[in-house]
Amino acid sequence: MKPLFDFLLKMFILTVILWGVTLWGSGQYRIDLYAVFAAWFMVAVNTLIGYLLFEYAFEKEQAVFTKVVFGGLVVRLLVLMVLVAVIIVQQFFTVSDFILSFFAFYCIYVIIEILGYQNRNKQKKKVA
Repeated sequence: MKPLFDFLLKMFILTVILWGVTLWGSGQYRIDLYAVFAAWFMVAVNTLIGYLLFEYAFEKEQAVFTKVVFGGLVVRLLVLMVLVAVIIVQQFFTVSDFILSFFAFYCIYVIIEILGYQNRNKQKKKVA
């Protein structure tokens, strides 16, 4: 349970920092905070689901691990692409603010997800 707690703690700290920067920026520039929130929420849920799938498949045999992790990645990316397309076509938010914040959050949160994977692998090596 410790790797999951570490992952959630890092994700929380990063979220607080990113929202601090975003709120500071909204005071300096015109930013559609609803668009930023929607992008953050989509990426944060995607990252959390990805890490939970990794945790679920971690002790499984290699074939199951590969199907769960990479199959989950494909499904998660397809769902994100559909949601982004709907948001762009329907123009629910300011599209430029949404896309910019979506890519920024995605790039940052995928790093946290990969670091979580590495941390979990290191803990297994210490036990073995």
